[in-house]
Amino acid sequence: MLNLLIADDHPLYRDALRGALSLSLPDLNWIEASDLQQTVDILQTNQDIDLLLLDLNMPGSCDLFGLIHIRKLFPDLPIAVVSGVDDRQVVAKIINIGAMGFVPKTTSAGQIAEAVVAMLAGDIWLPDNYGTELDPIDPNFSVLTDKVASLTPAQYKVLCYLRDGLLNKQIAYNLDIATATVKAHITAMFRKLGINNRTQAVLIASQLELQLPPEH
Repeated sequence: MLNLLIADDHPLYRDALRGALSLSLPDLNWIEASDLQQTVDILQTNQDIDLLLLDLNMPGSCDLFGLIHIRKLFPDLPIAVVSGVDDRQVVAKIINIGAMGFVPKTTSAGQIAEAVVAMLAGDIWLPDNYGTELDPIDPNFSVLTDKVASLTPAQYKVLCYLRDGLLNKQIAYNLDIATATVKAHITAMFRKLGINNRTQAVLIASQLELQLPPEH
């Protein structure tokens, strides 16, 4: 039996996805997660997940951070991004990071099943309208994603707040932590990213188009 992990914060969509795939793939074992931390916890305790269906935007994750973070922790895990964000440049970045495919949330039940079967077989799957070639991406993108992958979720949030121009006290208030803790996060983040000032941090966040994840 194959084990499929669905990571999405909308229970109705998880139900719809499970229903769509159950018709074509009745032997799948379903595991569900509703945020990034729960997804990581499940993956750490379940070594036999055959495919992760990952939403880009859920608590703890927004834009590409969840994918980058999970790919760093579980480099051999097959991952498919299932998202309402249908943008050719974003999809090119998703595949560059190491996803097996991209499934828009508007995809029909039959095509979703087709996509899952293809990715379980080790193939890359994209919607027909994407053709065989993806848009080129910045050569520095892989270097930046490798650096961001080393950040903790808390450090990632601080990076996003720096990009938005917030002061340390404002970041501390938003995260409900001490200002000294914010400073510690910034110091660790600068070291991991190989930078030494806020301007460089803002540039990295802007180049990757990072956004703050939604909260519960």
